[in-house]
Amino acid sequence: MTNPNTQMMLDKLAHAAREGRVSRRSFMNYAMAAGVTASAATGLWGTAARAEPKRGGTFRIAQHDGNSGDSHDPGLYESNAEILLAHTHRAFLTLINTDGTLGPDVASEWSATEDASEWTFKLNPAATFHSGAKVKAADVVASINYHRGEKTTSVAKALLEVVTDVVAVDDQTVTFKLESGNADLPWLMTDYHFVILPATDDGSIDWKSGDGCGPYKLDSFEPGRSANLTRHDEWHGEGAYFDAVEVIFINDPNARQTALVTGDADATSWLENKTMTLLERHPEVDVINLPSAQTITMPMFCDVEPFTDVNVRKALKLSIDRKDMMEKILFGAATIGNDFHHSPAMPYWPEDVEQTPYDPDQAKSLLKKAGMEDLSVTLHSADSIATGAVDAAILYSEHAKASGIDVKVSREPNDGYWSDVWLKKPWCMVAWGARPTPDVMYSLAYKDDAAWNESHWQNEEFNKLLLQAKAELDDTLRAEMYRDMAILSRDDGGTVIPYFPNFVYGKRKNIGTAGEYSIAWQLDGYRAASRWWFES
Repeated sequence: MTNPNTQMMLDKLAHAAREGRVSRRSFMNYAMAAGVTASAATGLWGTAARAEPKRGGTFRIAQHDGNSGDSHDPGLYESNAEILLAHTHRAFLTLINTDGTLGPDVASEWSATEDASEWTFKLNPAATFHSGAKVKAADVVASINYHRGEKTTSVAKALLEVVTDVVAVDDQTVTFKLESGNADLPWLMTDYHFVILPATDDGSIDWKSGDGCGPYKLDSFEPGRSANLTRHDEWHGEGAYFDAVEVIFINDPNARQTALVTGDADATSWLENKTMTLLERHPEVDVINLPSAQTITMPMFCDVEPFTDVNVRKALKLSIDRKDMMEKILFGAATIGNDFHHSPAMPYWPEDVEQTPYDPDQAKSLLKKAGMEDLSVTLHSADSIATGAVDAAILYSEHAKASGIDVKVSREPNDGYWSDVWLKKPWCMVAWGARPTPDVMYSLAYKDDAAWNESHWQNEEFNKLLLQAKAELDDTLRAEMYRDMAILSRDDGGTVIPYFPNFVYGKRKNIGTAGEYSIAWQLDGYRAASRWWFES
């Protein structure tokens, strides 16, 4: 017979699981700590967390980072608003499951040659575009080739440079041919740019219409204001329980929080960390707080003075008190950064790399060596980047005074930040969404010729290691390469990385979930619309 106290705890755990307030890992740990066997705990989790989803209703999302310049062009996606919509009305070859594993989407299965230089994907025969046509191999070829070639305008071009050809073997089979092995290619296909769209007669894609093969059809879209969608009844995947989805783009965090509390929104992205504890006590609100590979970066143009001098770059990295910033800005909901874009949430984490300290005296010495004892620089930021982004920049400015550095903070308008500031100003703040592997992140933002090489960093050794690591199938050797790349980035690179913020977002308690959330993006990997449902 179960001890009454144990049973009470298990009942509370089951209730928390049904409401999505406890992950599977935490549930298992707590249950086994109470004396339940692993197999019994697994059964309890299945019963508690996998309540039968209900269909119906309109799911209302309050989403941050909406911009008037947002578009349907997948080659130019960059804002969180565009990424949310990409995962709601469009689909990809593969997807990231709630437990972090790779799963099928438009592709139902895939396989590689022994050296990973050729990958073949079998398509789901049930996949259908909202316009009615079946998804075929020709659509996949056109969708991927849209990001390839000299004439492409896609910022994701660098991710596919290893691809030499994409071939439609038959209507349901596509083969990628690579110039060298890439063990991460199926993971790469989850990148939010690589949506599968209908091919046109000239071999391009129809992106302007807003068509897609995702769980919801896009009925209307006003960039920076709102989007309305209805369920795609021919959706090939699981979920899409809501009848309709309404997205209101709200960049003001207080307004998003108010919408959640008053019930005007059923879920909201980015909650303010400073009100997290208060919201957790609200009887109708669930706060979801997850460690992630989301990253705050402060890239300096390494080809623009004074950032051309590595001593200046190092001095700026030594002039930020990361722990103080995490406590005061994130209220502890973050993981410390170390000036390389690789978080503990990613595979191949190099945990033994020495942490960059807060050391104003060493920073002063480096500035003296560079002949820049009176360094004055401007750091650009905006409130919509992430929780406390401008406050973090101001606090950094205070930290840097001890090094004799004058960091001037320029608060930029929220609207147009990604088009007018990022990649344009020589030093700014950036929020990167989580990427599944270090190769994807480094290829996007650190490779010498990447469109999003935000620091203009050029390091021959780093780029050589990046190419070697792509093709290395031995995990031990691959991990060593990523460790070496991390050290190069930390010691020579042009990016200050203060922390990896947790995903902190919210939902109403009447929203049902599987009890586990993807950490690929916020709102369950930005798949809340297709994975969640109304319980009442």
